[in-house]
Amino acid sequence: MPLNKLRNIGIAAHIDAGKTTVTERILFFTGVNRKLGEVHDGAATMDFMKQEQERGITIASAAITAHWNDHQINLIDTPGHVDFTIEVERSLRVIDGMVAVFCAVGGVEPQSETVWNQADRYRVPRIGFVNKMDRTGSDFAEVVNQMNKYLDANAVPLQLPMGAEENFEGIVDLITQKAYTFKDDQSIEMEIPEEYKAKVIEARNHLVEAVSDFNDEIANLFLEDKEVSAELLKKASRDATLKLLITPVFCGAAYKNKGVQLLLDAVIDYLPSPIDVGAVVGTDMDDPEKTHTLHPSPKEPFAALAFKLINDPYVGQQTFIRIFSGHLTSGMQFYNSTKMKYERAGRIFRIRAKDREEISEAGPGEIVALVGMKVTRTGDTLCSNDHKLLLENILIPPAVIEMKINPVTRKENEKMGEALSRLINEDPSFHARYDEETEETIISGMGELHLEIIVDRLKEEFKVEVEVGEPAVSFRETITAEIENNYKHVKQSGGRGQYAHTVMRLEPNPDKGYEFIDKVKGGNIPNEYIGAVNKGLVKAMDKGPLAGFPVVDVKVVLLDGSSHAVDSSDMAFQLCAQMGFKQGFMKGTPILLEPVMKIEINTPDDYIGNVTGDFNKRRGRIESMRRYRKGSQKLNGFVPLMEMFGYATTLRNISSGRANYSMEFYKYLPLPSGVQEEYLKKLAKKEAEKK
Repeated sequence: MPLNKLRNIGIAAHIDAGKTTVTERILFFTGVNRKLGEVHDGAATMDFMKQEQERGITIASAAITAHWNDHQINLIDTPGHVDFTIEVERSLRVIDGMVAVFCAVGGVEPQSETVWNQADRYRVPRIGFVNKMDRTGSDFAEVVNQMNKYLDANAVPLQLPMGAEENFEGIVDLITQKAYTFKDDQSIEMEIPEEYKAKVIEARNHLVEAVSDFNDEIANLFLEDKEVSAELLKKASRDATLKLLITPVFCGAAYKNKGVQLLLDAVIDYLPSPIDVGAVVGTDMDDPEKTHTLHPSPKEPFAALAFKLINDPYVGQQTFIRIFSGHLTSGMQFYNSTKMKYERAGRIFRIRAKDREEISEAGPGEIVALVGMKVTRTGDTLCSNDHKLLLENILIPPAVIEMKINPVTRKENEKMGEALSRLINEDPSFHARYDEETEETIISGMGELHLEIIVDRLKEEFKVEVEVGEPAVSFRETITAEIENNYKHVKQSGGRGQYAHTVMRLEPNPDKGYEFIDKVKGGNIPNEYIGAVNKGLVKAMDKGPLAGFPVVDVKVVLLDGSSHAVDSSDMAFQLCAQMGFKQGFMKGTPILLEPVMKIEINTPDDYIGNVTGDFNKRRGRIESMRRYRKGSQKLNGFVPLMEMFGYATTLRNISSGRANYSMEFYKYLPLPSGVQEEYLKKLAKKEAEKK
């Protein structure tokens, strides 16, 4: 397939905007599926996990290859729920263009904004598709207006709906000035009905005016009041889309098969091929100051990014990769520059959701799955042995919620450990650790639903029976005062002893993470032990002295120390650094940091008092309120996660089931001293009870 006929696209949106239904229709019209699968029946092709079918939501991004008008489309359907934001993040890192789906009734919703911002970060060109035009309350113009107001999208309609709600009968293409109606899964071209002609002229003029800002030829024709040809307008619209200057907007009703074929045409006409995206830049492995520019050509050195791992019951672990340059053949050896190890591609598959087609080779722009990879994980760079480089990694958000799980019987212990390590490989936003003191396994993730799905998969997929504790907030620890600490680690028990001595300064380092600075003069601590000090500090920060949570935002300056010719060792300095850090940390006025969430609540006007009253009780801070639709409002604000357990039930009760909300992680902020004191007292009481 020539590179200019390849499209790597993602479909992303807020939960319930109809992404998976749009994808199912695309698969039907491109001939991948013979029959339509519905989300509400649990039969959608892309939602093939049992947990997705039961809940009617997308959890894991699924990749599939389809063909339309002599073009190959590699399509990734992503989740809309914020707990699975890592799936969107890693998909956006490897796609070239995106279809952002909006509900014609709901418009721009919280997760639409999150996905949009993620796409901005990776500079992904996108088109908008306003779905559910046949629903009561649908309003195409209002959605376009919201896209401009809340997303700064410079949204420009390239289509106009004919009618809305139950009277939605067709679509007008503003570029070709042709109308389309839909019957028996076919789109039928026709002349524009008389009653829409004036509207179409006005909308096309708006389109010409918007594009004229970026195209001199169209600007001149517009000023001279001359007709702009369809070819010129299409080319200029495509150029502006690829440069992220405009967002073309299309419409339809995917569930009723209306507008999907025209959307497929738009994917090919307006979204980029790998050639349009151009070269990818990697950092040289030997010299971080140096970069390599690789073009999407089979003649260039091989470079790819692993963006997803799936455990398949039939072929084992599948590693999804996006090839940016060069050529891959089955059995070929290459270098994983993230892990600094060699890998070999056993078999190469082109994936069609649940099904797969084995291929012997793949070239630039392709998204394929490899079987037989040993060390490769999400975000790893794969490159040719003689051209070693690192590509930009994938941003992984921090885990904010944790839960204790234990196997029902001791013999399940090993089985659970294996299952957890496979789940961690698949999902970088999921973590698990074993607490030696309490002999419990603690899992952490992005939200309650995230951990619920993990536990479900442990039971269903891996057949591990586990007992589950209550979800709890994952705090962080830091210091607020600068402190100097002098610690000597001396152990003498016959034979060779242990000796290490460090003097270190601990400083608050807000929002900058952990920093280590070595300022030891005159070799008082030999150079070979400086690394051991750093290692000991990193280990000490895993479990903070205040309440056992990870330590963040601390700068440690190693000032001085001493060593012993016989008794000093790597291990002695690691232990000295750990103990010295813990001692110093407790003198530095330590505090707990709590995860604060960004929240958006949609509520009818009648319940606004109840909702805001309850929100304020939860230490919430309202940032803004805006009119959402007639008779309802959107509240935006920030609220601590620890106050939000069980919120869905409360909100349902105080709004008669009519309000809904969405929240995502914002940042870690200091826990108020009164709340911290109470929490630490509770913790101490629990510890005392255990003893």
